[in-house]
Amino acid sequence: MAQILCLCTLAFAAKPLSTPIEKIEPPYWWAGMQHSELQLMVYGPNIAAYTPTIAQPGVTLREVVTMDSPNYLVLYLELNDAQPGTFTIDFKHKKKHFTYPYTLKERTAGAANKEGFNSSDVVYLLMPDRFANGNPANDDAKVKHPDFIDRTNVSARHGGDIEGVRQHIGYLNDLGVTTIWMTPVFENDMGEMSYHGYAITDYYNVDPRFGSNEEYANLAKELQANGMKIIMDMVFNHCGVKHVWMQDPPSKDWFNSTNGYVETNHNKNIFFDSYASDVDYTTMTDGWFVPSMPDLNQRNPHLANYLIQNSIWWIEYANLNGIRQDTYPYPDRDMMAAWCKRVFEEYPNFNIVGEIMVDNPLGAALWQANHPMNDQNTNLKTVMDFTLHNISPNAFTEETNWGSGLQKVHKYLSYDFVYPDINNVMRLLENHDMCRFYTEEPSEISALKQAMTLMLTIPGIPQLYYGQELLAYGSSKKDYGYIRLDMQGGWPGDSLNVFEPSGRTALQQETFDFMRTLLRWRRGNELIANGKMKHFQLRDNIYLYERTLNDNQVVVIMNGVSQESPVNLSHYQEVIKKGATYRDVLTNKTYRLDNTFVAEPKGVYVLELVKE
Repeated sequence: MAQILCLCTLAFAAKPLSTPIEKIEPPYWWAGMQHSELQLMVYGPNIAAYTPTIAQPGVTLREVVTMDSPNYLVLYLELNDAQPGTFTIDFKHKKKHFTYPYTLKERTAGAANKEGFNSSDVVYLLMPDRFANGNPANDDAKVKHPDFIDRTNVSARHGGDIEGVRQHIGYLNDLGVTTIWMTPVFENDMGEMSYHGYAITDYYNVDPRFGSNEEYANLAKELQANGMKIIMDMVFNHCGVKHVWMQDPPSKDWFNSTNGYVETNHNKNIFFDSYASDVDYTTMTDGWFVPSMPDLNQRNPHLANYLIQNSIWWIEYANLNGIRQDTYPYPDRDMMAAWCKRVFEEYPNFNIVGEIMVDNPLGAALWQANHPMNDQNTNLKTVMDFTLHNISPNAFTEETNWGSGLQKVHKYLSYDFVYPDINNVMRLLENHDMCRFYTEEPSEISALKQAMTLMLTIPGIPQLYYGQELLAYGSSKKDYGYIRLDMQGGWPGDSLNVFEPSGRTALQQETFDFMRTLLRWRRGNELIANGKMKHFQLRDNIYLYERTLNDNQVVVIMNGVSQESPVNLSHYQEVIKKGATYRDVLTNKTYRLDNTFVAEPKGVYVLELVKE
């Protein structure tokens, strides 16, 4: 297949001597890709004055595009069965002449068929700056705008890194999670409060305070060697205000709202609001996220190509299993649909999850691929479901004269019909942008046990947040840093080490043991990953549901109140196999369900049918 290579001269190969080129992005590509498009941006002083040529069998320079800034060129190439190897791009301007080497690498065998994350997985979200500092030597890595380490300041950089994650793969694997998602690891050379990673200043390089590109790729390789997967967090909507693009914009339309700061209204409902005004729509899509994060204009075709190919470069380079796309509704809808289509054409088994932070499943479902009520196919396989988080403060604790808060859970799940593919819905109780399940330190964990059991046994892809297994608590109302605290023991000299049982309180250990039992049982469990579900309206404060696949069955029972509740099993005879033996996954106790089952106060049971 003919291959078009879009070279926008701005990449990260080593700079050849005696050239004005500062970088070309991507720094290299691969021969034999399914699709022809590749964008390289060439960046350097007055590079637009030069005329590029290529004389290489199988490589044709199709188009050269100059930008508003004279310091950029965009080259579009066709690769006609080009072979792996290095060729030269010749640049001439009057009597000046130089060459630049560009490499097409050979693809890894099976790269196109890499497996994405799916409903058989449990995703563990962590912030590398707050998880573990495996290499203190990179704390002071050279950047233009340093953010100095200060672990006493919840808003400062704390020094965690990729090596810290690598050193704790055994801990994560033992816990039972299968997939790691780290908040962005790209360079955020922004100064203060840039630890979170969402103000990118370099899309092709890992932030040196986190490590290197090689360390990131090696982490992915080591995770996969341990039977785990990796998701990369990407940001197409905005970059950091100190990105070179802001200092030297390639074109006048590279950013939105450049005539004066306009903040987005964050109104994600605008896309399905029948009465929305044009100005509200434009403010949502073209406004800046915050003053430090300028809004990129994905309608610019060269920027669109840049972002699409950047994601493909990282998938191929690091052998990724998935992408989490930040602020998914904010960028241009057409471009995002084209991006998903392009990625899945290249990697059919891959997965992308979009952050759709709306307060109801109806709004989230519209973003999933093949939704019949959407005016265009988004091509997005997986969407994030924030409704479970929204109801959880009351659903698992509320007890009133009207009954248990578990009624909210039953109602919540009754809306699953709106999703075209419920198995590709990411469920969560907490993450880096919202309050923890417990905003204050709890004295007991019955509510968390029920919430966690629900999330790990209903259809979908569960997402945990680091520290959740150790009863981390906190509120984001004062500062997001309070829900992004360090994992004690991840830094040399910490007085406690929660990665080891000896560093945990009794309640932390109870939480860890509970989650570990459930997670390890769920890992590789086809029934939970792909089985059908049936649930019953609450009766006597009992919420009961069934998961089935072939002749395998699990029955989950939750008592929504703080007193014993008898369960009249005759009411559930369409799912309860009378006289059959069930094993409680959580306690390993066995039960023969005949007529009555008494649920303990706020009890939760995961009853697996024992085949006799």
